[in-house]
Amino acid sequence: MKKLTLLVLCLLFLALAAAGQERYLRPVDDAAKDPSFLAFRTKLIAAAERKDGRYVLSMVDPKIQNGFGDRNGIVWFRRDWKLDRPDSEFWPKFLAVIKNGGNFTGEGAKKMSIFAAPYIYSSWPEDLDAFEYFAITGTDVNLRKEGRADAEVVGKLSHNVVKIEGDIGNDGKTPEWHRVTTLGGLTGYVHRDFVRSSVDYRAGFEKKRGRWVMTFFLAGD
Repeated sequence: MKKLTLLVLCLLFLALAAAGQERYLRPVDDAAKDPSFLAFRTKLIAAAERKDGRYVLSMVDPKIQNGFGDRNGIVWFRRDWKLDRPDSEFWPKFLAVIKNGGNFTGEGAKKMSIFAAPYIYSSWPEDLDAFEYFAITGTDVNLRKEGRADAEVVGKLSHNVVKIEGDIGNDGKTPEWHRVTTLGGLTGYVHRDFVRSSVDYRAGFEKKRGRWVMTFFLAGD
């Protein structure tokens, strides 16, 4: 009986230890701290939802950073994203960024003059490799035994930090299901809609001469 009790206690201790290793990235949105930015963002979201390329371009900084090469500036931004087209890839990618929180990231007197989104990028922990770890972007997301919608649910994840096993889409095609492992040791499959990298698309905004503009929209490192 004592051995059984000891075994149960050991298993409980291991389970608690594993749970204690879990890491989370909870949603953060500081936009309301500056009413002028909140109003700017609200209008920008509405424009993106109605696919109003002209309005979006009017909110873009002429020197916008589009990546890490030599294709920066609003001319390249317009050419690359083709905002005059309703089927442009910009619309879903941008809405996934602008509608998911963020933080004011300026320093000193400019603390409230620079904003970065989404929160997964702006709040990413410095001690976690952005290319090795990913974030679950929902609450009570199904963790399935296999990579299909009708597979057994083996757990629920809520904003956990995870690692992805195997191919993550280096061939240009993102798989529908990712096999993930949480830092606490839970393993299973999560639909790609709920897994995001901090170096996926993100945007930066800055208040210049009293007016908010988008200063970068890019992915990668």
